[in-house]
Amino acid sequence: MQNPDHHNLLIIERVVLLKSLSIFKETPETILAEIAHLMQEHDVQRDVVIVKEGDPGNCMYVILEGIVEVFKEKHLLATLGENNFFGELALLDTETRSASVISKTDCRLFRIDQEPFYDLMELRPEVSKGMIKILCKRIREGNKALHEMKRSNAS
Repeated sequence: MQNPDHHNLLIIERVVLLKSLSIFKETPETILAEIAHLMQEHDVQRDVVIVKEGDPGNCMYVILEGIVEVFKEKHLLATLGENNFFGELALLDTETRSASVISKTDCRLFRIDQEPFYDLMELRPEVSKGMIKILCKRIREGNKALHEMKRSNAS
C-alpha cells in the first residue's frame, strides 16, 4: 500500500541505499541504477506478517524505515532496521520462505521481485557475483556459529 505522505525516492537516492547494503556493496553504481528501477515502494503498518515461513518466495525487501523481526517457528532469529534487507534467497530460487518476518513498527520497504532481477542477472554478471559473495559469507557465519555451539555443548 502506498502512502501519499511519502515522496518517492529519486533513483540516485535508491542507488545510495543499495550501495549501503552488504549484498550490493561491490556492485557498480551503473548496475545499481538498473536495480533501483526494479524497486517498488511499500508502506507496512506495525504487527503485519510481511513474509510467512513456508510460503513461496519470489521477492526480497530492503528496509528504508522501521524495524522488523525475523522468526523461525516461534524463535526470534534477528531484529533488522533501516538499511538492511531480508528475503534475498527468494531472488535466487523458488523455494519456500525459511522464516517469517513481522513488522515491529510501521515500515517503509522496497520490494525487488525475482523475475526482473533474474533478467538483470543475465545481463549483468556483477549482480550475480555480489549475491554469491553474501551467500558465502552467511554460510561461513552459520558454520562458525554451529561449530561454537557444538564446542560449548561438548564442555
